[in-house]
Amino acid sequence: MSEQKKVLVLGIGNILWADEGFGVRALEYLQSHYEFPENVTLLDGGTQGVYLVQDVRDADILIVFDAIDYGLEPGTLKIIENEDVPKFMGAKKVSLHQTGFQEVLALADMMGDYPEQIILIGVQPEYIEDFGGSLRPVVKAQIEPAVEQALAFMDANGIGYTKRAEPFVPSDFSEDAILTMNNYEQGRPSEVEACRMGDDRVLASDEFRVTEPELAKVGDSPVQVDVDHHLDKYR
Repeated sequence: MSEQKKVLVLGIGNILWADEGFGVRALEYLQSHYEFPENVTLLDGGTQGVYLVQDVRDADILIVFDAIDYGLEPGTLKIIENEDVPKFMGAKKVSLHQTGFQEVLALADMMGDYPEQIILIGVQPEYIEDFGGSLRPVVKAQIEPAVEQALAFMDANGIGYTKRAEPFVPSDFSEDAILTMNNYEQGRPSEVEACRMGDDRVLASDEFRVTEPELAKVGDSPVQVDVDHHLDKYR
């Protein structure tokens, strides 16, 4: 492969929703363990959706890490390439960002700047709806195999890289430090401390109780106050 080929390695997903963060975490591992030449860009795409269009248009080769609902056993790693990628990005949507990335690919194609090669390295998520949670063990265990698949693809296409002597770890004073998986997991409060589904210590307290408002008086006539009756079930 010519050194002039531009390669984009993209991790997409939301690290706040458990296994949805797989793509970003795989990219984090790749970046911390390997260095790349100037023609290779590593990008945390998060949930940016259509805002990634220009990055995709600029790429000759696109490598994507993501959590994909393949309908398989949780933790299953599956590789999809080229024209099949858009089909799997939207067949069973894990989150809205996948709809957005389908649009990214469609827009790049419409503008005549579709990548020559695309490889999607996806893992079947186990659990998504855990706000503030991290990857489940079966999904986390696929980070290194996913990175190995990406490196094998790079080897097959002549894309250069070198392994770092020591993994790169952001300084504790950098703005990226808190987003690393290790710091993110260690900083998460316990389920007892965190209020995710509602805390009875708060919901059952007198301070939280919703009551009917008293009628205010103007002179001898009370002022009628409309009450949101849809809240009755919470009273």
